[in-house]
Amino acid sequence: MWVILGAQWGDEGKGKVVDYLADKAKLVIRYQGGDNAGHTVINQYGKFGMHLIPSGIFNPSAYSLIGTGTVVNPISLLKEMDQVRAANVPLDKLMISDRAHLVLPYHVALDKAEEKYRASLSGKEKIGTTLRGIGPAYADKSARWGIQCGEMLDWAHFERRLKTNLDRANRMLEHVYGEPVLDYGEMMVALEPACRAIAPFITDSFSLMRKALDENWDIILEGQLGAMRDLDWGTYPFVTSSNPIAGGACSGAGIPPSKIDQVVGVVKAYSTSVGEGPMPTELQDETGKMLRDIGGEYGVTTGRPRRCGWLDLVALRYASQLSGFNSVAITKLDVLDGFKELKMCVAYDVTRPDGSRFRTATVPAAYLMARAEPVYITMPGWQAQTTDVRTWDGLPKEAKEYLMKVEEFIGAKIKLVSVGARREQTIFV
Repeated sequence: MWVILGAQWGDEGKGKVVDYLADKAKLVIRYQGGDNAGHTVINQYGKFGMHLIPSGIFNPSAYSLIGTGTVVNPISLLKEMDQVRAANVPLDKLMISDRAHLVLPYHVALDKAEEKYRASLSGKEKIGTTLRGIGPAYADKSARWGIQCGEMLDWAHFERRLKTNLDRANRMLEHVYGEPVLDYGEMMVALEPACRAIAPFITDSFSLMRKALDENWDIILEGQLGAMRDLDWGTYPFVTSSNPIAGGACSGAGIPPSKIDQVVGVVKAYSTSVGEGPMPTELQDETGKMLRDIGGEYGVTTGRPRRCGWLDLVALRYASQLSGFNSVAITKLDVLDGFKELKMCVAYDVTRPDGSRFRTATVPAAYLMARAEPVYITMPGWQAQTTDVRTWDGLPKEAKEYLMKVEEFIGAKIKLVSVGARREQTIFV
């Protein structure tokens, strides 16, 4: 069993890695998150922006499960299913956990109202969410107001729950945020057809997992976003509302930790982030713009330009230590082709609230992370294209030195290097 997860702030290229590895899997599980982030997959079927459906859907032999730890927007999921169907990809092995929670229109309205309220304060309180309702949906789950996917299978019960929860949400929208309330009938125009369309895919995921484990299936657990967006260990409060790290895979998929064989951290050859919060290596200069333009660094879900910077080895080692990486997959190495020199962050200089300073080679809590300045080493770049390279020996000497420095610093071996978006642009080390 393999866990594939993001080792940075998200958008590391997990979709390509999972799509590649899923060829040998019998079950691929998305274990957390919602439609607030996407995986780009390019294969023989075309180019896809996957948000909820596991990237393993393109393997006709594999089951694809939207796991218990996810939150599911029925309207978004149906659109994604239609996109996959249009490419003649079968959905007969797609499943949704009956224990996964729903993202409903009132969650989206609350998300927008809360972010608007944050923006109206000092301006520093803004999270930079995708406004997809993910935070309010997880908040309802924790507060025991959430609605699980399986509840849709009893429509009368589901409608009763919806009306109760909508009334509660409308009270908050009107009396807390001063925003317009939602009408139940109008809400159901798009919601009901979507719910009824996805209902046949709902399954008892625990029984499925027991069967898979008992029969020793090859399983891939696919995470969303990255370790620095983890609710507990990321740059709080500029985080997602779930746990992308490996521990989240166990609870989100319903498996014991002892069953995990390999944890693979996916990392770009540089750093990117969408949204607010500390990012010590962010470059707000021409180099940052070059990385964004060459790498096509725009969000799959929102289209927002990503913040770009040099590779942060401190954050990467932190992610590795949190999740216990057995190996690392490096993506977008080709974006660095042509740079004369490259920098890597190997420590932070941090100013405490009292004005004193200290140097650290690990990630501090977020209130200190916001005060961190990167300490760099400089590596020589390579004046050659890597997009056509298919072997480790074929890489430029400087590129291999750059990658070996990553291995040395984080203490995990690189097993895969991506030099382009297509499947064949992959080097196994």
